[in-house]
Amino acid sequence: MLVYMYLHSSRKCMSAKEPKMAASIHLRVLAMQFLGAIAFVSGVIQSGASDPPLTLDYYASSCPTVFDVTHKEMECAVLSDPRNAALVVRLHFHDCFVQGCDGSVLLDDTITLQGEKTASPSINSLQGFEIIDRIKNKVESDCPGIVSCADILTIAARDAVILVGGPYWDVQVGRKDSRSASYELANTDIPTANEGLVSIISKFLNLGLSVTDTIALSGAHTIGMARCENYRARIYGDYESTSGGSPSSEARLSKLKSTCPAAGGGEDNIAPMDYETPNVFDNSYYHLLLNGEGLLNSDQELYSSVLAIQTKKLAEQYAHDMAAFFQQFSESMVKMGNITNSDSFVNGEVRKNCRFINT
Repeated sequence: MLVYMYLHSSRKCMSAKEPKMAASIHLRVLAMQFLGAIAFVSGVIQSGASDPPLTLDYYASSCPTVFDVTHKEMECAVLSDPRNAALVVRLHFHDCFVQGCDGSVLLDDTITLQGEKTASPSINSLQGFEIIDRIKNKVESDCPGIVSCADILTIAARDAVILVGGPYWDVQVGRKDSRSASYELANTDIPTANEGLVSIISKFLNLGLSVTDTIALSGAHTIGMARCENYRARIYGDYESTSGGSPSSEARLSKLKSTCPAAGGGEDNIAPMDYETPNVFDNSYYHLLLNGEGLLNSDQELYSSVLAIQTKKLAEQYAHDMAAFFQQFSESMVKMGNITNSDSFVNGEVRKNCRFINT
């Protein structure tokens, strides 16, 4: 089985301002992808929570270019703005947490269908839809009517992680796109920024994901940004007590408060969830938890809650052993990505446009 490390750079999407940015993270990416290879060799392919009918070679004859096309488009997106990696990963998470990984998160509202984009956990959080649109258009040019949007999003999320230094895993494919969405489930099933530990874990368990999966998948917050409205309660709550009030943490807290007033306003101001290496997929997220500096209440709960016995031990392990984190993250991403919508295999489709069901 081949392991594609994707260490090349696509020249045709490099702008004049991008080579310096790309070079600055290149060595970090090489080192971390080496750890990703170790994780892969250790065996990341697992059956999903529902043992779905997915395979590695589903498109081998019908659309052999889908993986290369998706990677090249993701490479361009990440070179344009490294934050795009986190946007696509977040889309994948939100998709899988609502009726399985079926592309329902990509559907726009219409007269006859209410999508998931305006649900409370998503409305001001989800971006990057145009990236998936671009990939879909390119894939449709090569293989019209063959590759589902759900598969494209799953592949793109894997490539997004790789392109900012994270581990590799094989993506099994063969998903169908749903002809429905669930606004209601999007409001109830997606973990939110201020949830407690028990609620967070229960939402993962409901999908067949373990406590270990919960803490490993939360490590995706090593990249990406959060809006002021999602971390206001944290920085005006127990941030100071969990971080110990050191000079560096006090300076960090002061900076966060300066752009996120307690009285309201500035809801759209953003801050990195991992301020140490915000554009690199590594294990520094867990360092922040150990220091009591997790940006979201839901993050710090994984370490500081009185109930965080197992999750605390895992956070400590991943903080000290990035290879162990990479291996478990890869395994957990395969497991989450293999949560499927059984109805979509019977009544689903391959959408022509990821935003709308076929007519």
